[in-house]
Amino acid sequence: MLSDKELIEQLKIRLAKSAEMAVMLAKQGEELQSVNEKLSESEALKSHFISNITNEIVNPFASILGLSKNIIASKESDIIKIKSMAELIHSEAFELDFQLKNIFTAARIEAGEASPEYIKTDISQLITSIISAYKYKAEQKQLKINFSFDLDKALSDAHFFRTDPEKLKLIISNLLSNGIKYSNAANRIEVKAWRDENSLKLMVKDFGIGIDKKNLEIIFDRFKRLDASINSLNPGHGLGLSVTKSLLDLMNGNIEIASKRGIGSIFTISIPEGDDTNSDGYALDGNEFIFGNSEDEVF
Repeated sequence: MLSDKELIEQLKIRLAKSAEMAVMLAKQGEELQSVNEKLSESEALKSHFISNITNEIVNPFASILGLSKNIIASKESDIIKIKSMAELIHSEAFELDFQLKNIFTAARIEAGEASPEYIKTDISQLITSIISAYKYKAEQKQLKINFSFDLDKALSDAHFFRTDPEKLKLIISNLLSNGIKYSNAANRIEVKAWRDENSLKLMVKDFGIGIDKKNLEIIFDRFKRLDASINSLNPGHGLGLSVTKSLLDLMNGNIEIASKRGIGSIFTISIPEGDDTNSDGYALDGNEFIFGNSEDEVF
């Protein structure tokens, strides 16, 4: 039988354990509440993401249908008006195609179905073709795109670099589109590429609105919205830059950002040269492939 003193000591021990348990339960309750808040926030952001994605697809389709209807109803004498509407249709279709490429790429990445397919690529030709494709959008904002490719004269095939041309083209397209979207009118964008030993370096510099320092850490999160709505090429849902980061990760590359509000942004990527493959082909601009055979087939 316990003495009064021993009984009091046992009660003290049990009370201390109960207090510890209460503290632990309170802490777990706070953690659970925090998790619930994050889940609610995540669901809200995903809903916002899906809503924006839908708009990015529906709006261009609506514009294309409306403009096409107007062209059909136009008279043959309205050639200037028809040409103007045709340019708008091309612009909307170009943007829609670009958005869908990002969406499908993001889906493949999420499903674990994306992997690099390395082939010898003419980097200068690839970048030139991208700039040419964005010429109309740049001209709409009175922007000039300056491109320079610093060659290593010691390399006989300095223009060529073994990489995945399709993925590299989407990476550069995202950065260039982003620069055009957030640049000021009557200004320029600078694109520079060079080889550093076994890596390809590429810089896209704009003189636009810039990015706040506090937003740089979340700029690649597709479900985050930045304070000034300057998350990426896709307003509000950040898909373009998140896809760019994911593709660079797949290719063992990296990206750095230097930006100042009201001054502009500099995106610099670095991609190591891919391993040798069994393919003897060459890629010109990410779309055309020339295979080294006697028939010189071009696809």
